[in-house]
Amino acid sequence: MDLQRRLLPSMSALTAFEAAARTGSFTAAAGELSLTQGAVSRQIKALEDQIGTPLFTRKGQRVTLTPTGALYAEPIRDALRQIAAATVRTIAAPKGGELHLAILPTFGTRWLVPRLPAFQEAHPHVTIHFTTKLAPFDFRTHDLDAAIHYGLGDWPDAVCDPLMDETMLPVCAPAFLKAHPIAEPADLLALPLLHTSTRPDSWADWFAAQGAPPHTGAGMFFEQFATTAQAAEAGLGVALLPTLLVRGELADGALVPAIDRPHRSARAYYLVHPRGKANHPPLAAFRRWLLDTAREEAEKPSPPSGERGG
Repeated sequence: MDLQRRLLPSMSALTAFEAAARTGSFTAAAGELSLTQGAVSRQIKALEDQIGTPLFTRKGQRVTLTPTGALYAEPIRDALRQIAAATVRTIAAPKGGELHLAILPTFGTRWLVPRLPAFQEAHPHVTIHFTTKLAPFDFRTHDLDAAIHYGLGDWPDAVCDPLMDETMLPVCAPAFLKAHPIAEPADLLALPLLHTSTRPDSWADWFAAQGAPPHTGAGMFFEQFATTAQAAEAGLGVALLPTLLVRGELADGALVPAIDRPHRSARAYYLVHPRGKANHPPLAAFRRWLLDTAREEAEKPSPPSGERGG
């Protein structure tokens, strides 16, 4: 630690050096820092003495960086920026701050965003920056504080808070159901089935849970649940969708249960975050609110047939 202190220049010397390196002038640096030109010159001379090599070539009123000075300037500028950013975050932390959150697109737009005004009202100084992620990722290589994840609670090196289960229900447009009456799960085997690529095995799991033969036919694939739901509304076939994401369509009749056989998935939704981020104030506030909201949703009375389990 003593060696580190001896090697660590003063902040005033570093800021003087960075300003002079950027402006190419001790005078301009002095004006920017509200110092005299002589004070800037002395700070830089002290820094050169500590390092043991010239950082500037002086020619009258002009100064230019030496090759060593040019190599030194870039990491010093980056370090000063990081210090300034950390200071801003620390000042803002008691009141709020920024939360960088990865979300699943349909869950984010259909479940999370409609409930966010309550969080913003309670925490007006917290700003959430959203990133859409469909697949798990490494927190060590992504600048994110947390993610809402679907799967098992096994994200490596992270805390996984369970939010809610997922119940899948076959749904279709009312006109499609009228044209294709369905009495038993096996009746679906002869109909066009709509698939979502993020749940490639959901139909197989559903048929297995109903004791029906597996589906061997082809069908349309969509990347996100929102598009699959739109395709079902358009009458393109039967979609297997999470009830919590299509409650609106079920409530207004745009979609109806093709057959009232909901199936609870083995996986669930989680809020995950790196262990070292647990005390980040915006994350702590969001985590408390999200867990409370998910618990309140789970404690509500069961919805009518066709929506239960969501």
